[in-house]
Formats: sequence, structure tokens, C-alpha cells
Amino acid sequence: MADERALDEVVTFTSDLIRFDTTNRGGGDCQERPAAEYAAARLAEAGLEPVLLERTPGRTNVVARLEGTDPSADALLVHGHLDVVPAEAADWSVHPFSGEVRDGVVWGRGAVDMKNMDAMILAVVRAWAREGVRPRRDVVIAFTADEEASAEDGSGFLADRHADLFEGCTEGISESGAFTFHDGSGRQIYPIAAGERGTAWLKLTARGRAGHGSKVNRENAVTRLAAAITRIGEHQWPLRLTPTVRAALSELAALYGVQPDLSDVDALLDKLGTAGKLVEATVRNSANPTMLDAGYKVNVIPGEAVAHVDGRYLSGAEDEFRATMDRLTGPDVDWEFAHHEVALQAPVDSPTFALMRAAVEEFAPEGHVVPYCMSGGTDAKQFSRLGITGYGFAPLKLPEGFDYQALFHGVDERVPVEALHFGVRVLDRFLRTA
Repeated sequence: MADERALDEVVTFTSDLIRFDTTNRGGGDCQERPAAEYAAARLAEAGLEPVLLERTPGRTNVVARLEGTDPSADALLVHGHLDVVPAEAADWSVHPFSGEVRDGVVWGRGAVDMKNMDAMILAVVRAWAREGVRPRRDVVIAFTADEEASAEDGSGFLADRHADLFEGCTEGISESGAFTFHDGSGRQIYPIAAGERGTAWLKLTARGRAGHGSKVNRENAVTRLAAAITRIGEHQWPLRLTPTVRAALSELAALYGVQPDLSDVDALLDKLGTAGKLVEATVRNSANPTMLDAGYKVNVIPGEAVAHVDGRYLSGAEDEFRATMDRLTGPDVDWEFAHHEVALQAPVDSPTFALMRAAVEEFAPEGHVVPYCMSGGTDAKQFSRLGITGYGFAPLKLPEGFDYQALFHGVDERVPVEALHFGVRVLDRFLRTA
């Protein structure tokens, strides 16, 4: 079991990593190197031999391998990203890059997404070095750049150019799973991710006839674009259930004592109450218009108008997504992928999932572990190119009223110290048995 020093170090490491401003604004505007060097130094102190890898100067990744006791066993990838989304300091109660520890809580951008998990990994590996512990299977540790944008400088670069470092890896764990979800009626649910929707960030371009703003114009690019994004925003996507989502609905229905009627999923979600939020975003594809760009003067009708749409699709439903976009955009608006990544599906009946479930239940016996599908995506998409099946497993025990999911990319991002301690214990237990 993780020692007291590991519990102290996970707090220190989380705070220290937050203080490195690794804001990823997209378009290559980020510097992960200082955080990467910090993580690599902590690994080296534990006797590992980390390598630092860059596609672009300053966009640094760290990879290290901890050899297991069974050379015939498949290796396990444990990965976390070092970059974070932007934060406007004026909106926060504390400075987002202070890493302040106050009243038993660590504050700052990355506290839950996902420098907390990076710190847990470091704390567990170092505790093992002090104790002389070796896992059964090789554990490959990767701290990546660029997850909050395209991953081209991070996991995509590693998968495409340094596949040899991940030799033997068949499964991986990373963010967004095994956190406490309070349903408001006393139940504590721990969802473990066994799937992700695919990423389909789209650029829409409408073209028309430029002209004077006072004249009749039936070929107005702005009007054409507005009509298309309205159709997209109002579209009602049909139900599509993946195996992971079916398993989630089945286990939640059993937990709440309701019939798992998959012929009327919307009614079933209503019966599940707040727990239905764990599933509702992943029973359908989705497409949300998010950005608009058109014109340069109020009395000039532009010849082109552009919009961006955040699209997500379920495993097996990409063809439907493409066909729907063709229909909704219509003949006057073209669309293309600005960023495109696969949907993922992982088995919920695997030995690895069972070990994750057991690790959580050992330290949260009052909790109920269920599988779920992420509505968004992680670096597991890129690592899947190497045949690595990904799970979301970054354990945190959270108090009631602590809205974990709302703090992802939100203001006043923070994580309780006790949640970090729980995460270290659970991660240590799982990795020892995996």
C-alpha cells in the first residue's frame, strides 16, 4: 500500500505541476517542456530512465518503462497530458497557476484535467522504488503534450514516430474515470470509462454573391450559413446504443431497481434521475455550432461565411454522421473535418476492468462501480493506432456537492487533498494487481 510520503508527494506534485503555465491555446501556442522536465526528474529519482521527445521545440513528451516481473505478460500504458486549457485569472477566486493549497483543497488549472493524475502516477512509482516493488507486467508511463488541441505534438507524434517505446502494450489507462458521482439520494457511483465518442470538429464554408448591403441578394453567404447551422443545431439525432452504453444502462437500472427497457431509453434515463447524466450524452451522435466568422463591414454582403461545429459520433455511427452533415448543410454550404479522430470501444468484461472495479471497491466499499462512455475524447484515441485498448481510470473520492465534471475547463478548478490520497491508494492497488 502507498506510504505516507506518497500521500504528501501527490499533493506537492499536483501543486508544483499547476504552477507551470502549460496553457494550450491551439495552433501550437503552448510550452510543456518545463513541466515535462519536472516530471522526468521525479521519475529519474525513482530509478527510471525517462526520455524526452519533441516534434516541435518546447512541445515535450516524457516516456519511461518500468519492467515487470513477468516478461511474457502484455504491457500496460499509463498516460496523462501536461497541457491545460486557458484560464482567465480575473474570473478565478485564486490565481489559476498558483497551485495554492487552501483548506484541504489544491486550486488551479489542471487540478482535475489532468495534472492530478500525473501527480498520482509519479507518487505511486516513487513509492514503489522506496519499497522495491515491481509490477507483474511492464508499465509504460507517458506524459504527453498537446492533448487539449490536436495531439499532433503529443500522443499522435508518439504513436506515429515512436511506436517502439510502446512495444507490448495492449491496454492503457488515463483520465476521466473512477471519480465519485453523487446522485443526490445518498448513492455514490464510480463510473469507469470503457469507450469514447469519436471527434468530428468541422469547418463549414458558405459561398455566395458579394454585394451592397442595401440591395436584394438571394445568394447571401451569411444567410446560407445561418440556415445550415440552425438545421444542425436543431437536429434530433436518433438513438444509437454501443455495447458500453448498454452495459451502463443495464447496471444503473439494476442499481435503481427499474426495468432496463432499451426500447424507450429516454424514459429509462428519466427513471435513473441524476444518474442518467452519466449516459445521456452518449446515446446519440451530436453536433453543436460553436464559432462564426463572416463579413468585414456592415453595409457589405460578404462572398463567404465560415462556421465551426463540434461534432461527436458513437462507435459504428460515423457513416451516419457524415451522411447527416451532407444533408443538413445542403447544396450551398461545404463542410470538412478540421480535426477528426476515431470512436473507441473497450470491453467491460475484461480482467483489467474487473481489477479496476475491485481496486475502487476496496477503498470505497459504499460505492457502486459502473462502466460508461465518455462524451468527449482523450489521448487514448491516438494510442489506439498501436492496438492499445483504452480505459478512463483516474480515481478520486469526492465530497457531495463537488461537481467534478463542471470543473473540467471551468472556473476555480480544484481538487480535494483527500481525493488525491484516495487516488494514489486506488491506483497503487490496481497497478500492483494488473
